[in-house]
Amino acid sequence: MVEGVNREQARPLEVLAIVQARGGSKTIPRKNLRLLAGHPLVAYSIASGLAAESVTRLIVSTDDAEVASVCRAYGAEVPFLRPAEFAEDATPDLPLFQHALDWLEQQEGYYPNLVVQLRPTSPLRPLDLVDRAIATLTACPQADCVRGVTIPNQNPYKMWRPGEDGFLKPLLSSEFKEPYNMPRQHLPTVYWQTGHIDVIYYETIVKGRSLTGERVLPIMIDPLYWVDIDAEADWTYAEWLINSNRLPIHQPLRA
Repeated sequence: MVEGVNREQARPLEVLAIVQARGGSKTIPRKNLRLLAGHPLVAYSIASGLAAESVTRLIVSTDDAEVASVCRAYGAEVPFLRPAEFAEDATPDLPLFQHALDWLEQQEGYYPNLVVQLRPTSPLRPLDLVDRAIATLTACPQADCVRGVTIPNQNPYKMWRPGEDGFLKPLLSSEFKEPYNMPRQHLPTVYWQTGHIDVIYYETIVKGRSLTGERVLPIMIDPLYWVDIDAEADWTYAEWLINSNRLPIHQPLRA
């Protein structure tokens, strides 16, 4: 927990959802604007944020005027265009969140209690996920963040890395003798972060200079919803899931 912060609410809870949607993409050109089952990819994250009862404001952080226009058409605010230096391929998430929060405070005098991160590349979210994640964090003021996770198909205790001598080395050191030869059921439980959602206290980002802090709570996500769109195969799979109506999700609606 960020030191010296009182999280007792002196005002109604203000929850800001931020969808990050830059214009460029190497693997799938203009990915955020490409139609996925009839709607731009970015519209699914906007729909999830707008449908959440706990979210009081939703904005999109983008560097691209066309992306901004499309996002507004789906009901999102786009109060600024993100500077180009925060929209490069290798730009981490933290600087763009710091930029967004600084801009809102400097230009509007606005700051939220909680910040919700909704990544467009994880478009399929359970209907109650956003509200459930927010409730999980507010129920535990000692935490800094809630992060969406699932049980992975493979346990990292059974993973290897290449050694400098050409021989395989265990990825993880362990108190177990040869954990890579142990039955999966006897290994520690591990989680994989899915990218669907993070809910973060404002001061974790602004004062702690982190998107997670040190005390991170999990929120479990059904692995059926796990799609991280990074390649054409991911796109095809996500579109099949949407068109087959196998998973309840919030459908995008143009404003």
